[in-house]
Amino acid sequence: MISPSLAIPLSLALPLIGVVLIWLFGRWPNLREAVTLVTGGLLLVLTITVFASVGEGERPDYILFEVIDGLPLAFQAEPLGAMFALLASALWLVNSLYSIGYMRSGNEKNQTRFYMSFAVAIASAMGVAYAGNLFTLFIFYEILTLSTFPLVTHKGDAKARRGGRIYLGVLMGASIGLLLPAIVWTYALTGTVDFTLGGILSGHVDAAGPLVPVLLGLYVFGIAKAALIPVHSWLPNAMVAPTPVSAFLHAVAVVKAGVFAVLKVSIYIFGADFLHQSGASTPFMWIAGGSILLASAIAMHKDNLKARLAYSTVSQLSYVTLGAMLATSMGVMGGAMQIAMHAFGKMTLFMCAGAIYVATKKINISEMRGLGRVMPITFGAFFIGAMSIVGLPPMGGSWPKFLLMWGAADADQLGMIAVLMISSILNVVYLLSIPVMAFYMAPTPEAGKPQGVHEANGGGALIQWGNLKEAPLWCVLPPVITATGAFVLFFFAGALYDYLLPLTGGG
Repeated sequence: MISPSLAIPLSLALPLIGVVLIWLFGRWPNLREAVTLVTGGLLLVLTITVFASVGEGERPDYILFEVIDGLPLAFQAEPLGAMFALLASALWLVNSLYSIGYMRSGNEKNQTRFYMSFAVAIASAMGVAYAGNLFTLFIFYEILTLSTFPLVTHKGDAKARRGGRIYLGVLMGASIGLLLPAIVWTYALTGTVDFTLGGILSGHVDAAGPLVPVLLGLYVFGIAKAALIPVHSWLPNAMVAPTPVSAFLHAVAVVKAGVFAVLKVSIYIFGADFLHQSGASTPFMWIAGGSILLASAIAMHKDNLKARLAYSTVSQLSYVTLGAMLATSMGVMGGAMQIAMHAFGKMTLFMCAGAIYVATKKINISEMRGLGRVMPITFGAFFIGAMSIVGLPPMGGSWPKFLLMWGAADADQLGMIAVLMISSILNVVYLLSIPVMAFYMAPTPEAGKPQGVHEANGGGALIQWGNLKEAPLWCVLPPVITATGAFVLFFFAGALYDYLLPLTGGG
């Protein structure tokens, strides 16, 4: 039986071992992809081990080495990080199944490099999840950016290269220009960068002084993976990547690493009580609220399905930042639960978009009228995922919005309750209209008849039965799994709430 403390470094090492094996078996696709799946399965076991120990009150840790005196590359599992690690490993495994169907169906090039980059990225996501201090978080945050760059530019055309330049430029520019100075400044003020419940700044910085909002701003905008407007442009431009990458970026690792870092900094560096006392988070709360509404408004005008989902992600990520900036117990809990609930809903939507493309080569929403009649499984899963993002019971996504509204009420921020309500209405318009169009509207002459789907080029035949023509099994089964997860999580929200309660000093 592996101890939880040992499971932490193994969670980082295992995907890197997988990278080597994927490269060695690159000439044999079946073996290469078997390595990916086995690695994913073993990683899931390791993260479950850590998750269970944290749930029992333990805080397993591991120090890799000390860079300088008092500044180690250190790891420690706490509720938020353990949840993020489990979420990332579980959804990476599902995404790997989906990638096999998608990449083979499209006869995509450089598939070995694709799977290798994925494995490095999930290793770095584990480092972010288990980081015991800001220094460790920064190192793995940067590795995550660099390892996902080849995934964003996978297609290798001019559009992909441009998207990759924006992706790398914005994320690296923000982290080096804003986040790194914030970390150095914090160390200079406190003499430590360790994550400590309740924060480390109290007693070192005047809560009423101007330093707190300046430092908070460096963190909030320096962690550009959280995609808060105006440092969000990398995210829509990253949609040039294959759909499995989009699902990974939006649900599993990159954006979740961003909002995870924002929430962790607010809890363990500033502390909710300190932020509330200083009032420094109020301007950023309104920026998050503005991002929620503005990104939703932009999403409504996007006909390209992936572009609409990308701006939806910008909006939904800002829910987590909003929860952190509310600086109340319920705000923190709502933000933390949004990380998990949004992951299942948004991954479902992106995988459905990929399944639609594999089967029909359609990318624009206006072309999808009537398509639900021949792809009912795909659009049924899309409907469930969309309901979760909107926040409609009985889907898991309803709980974070409830908690965030509660947190806003506790903070006497009635304007934020209005923002959340308006956002939900906009979500209904730009997300639920898609399955309604697919199931209930006749196909337009320009779009062609929905029966005219393309045959898959490989990776399994289309699922055909009567008028039913779905994408290959490995493109359809994964979104069904995540849609089921979005539904099941509604009934396990109480258990997740109790698990995360120590973040607020309870439990």
